[in-house]
Amino acid sequence: MDVSSIALEGLQQANAQLEAAATAIATAGSDSNSGNVDVVDLSAEMVALMSAKTQLDLNLTTLKTADQMQQSLVDVKG
Repeated sequence: MDVSSIALEGLQQANAQLEAAATAIATAGSDSNSGNVDVVDLSAEMVALMSAKTQLDLNLTTLKTADQMQQSLVDVKG
């Protein structure tokens, strides 16, 4: 497995985490008319959102670095 594949997998996982946290925040208290209201810890969801953003940034940086390394290798060989 190469670096790009690992970074892409990390991006997908971070995106899934980001979507889950955003959905939890967006739906918090939206069903207040029914007697069964789920309690969402907004601070924990915000931490999850920030963590997902950091993971996205790091994996994107990894992809950019891998691309630069491959370009350098092509330049050296070419």
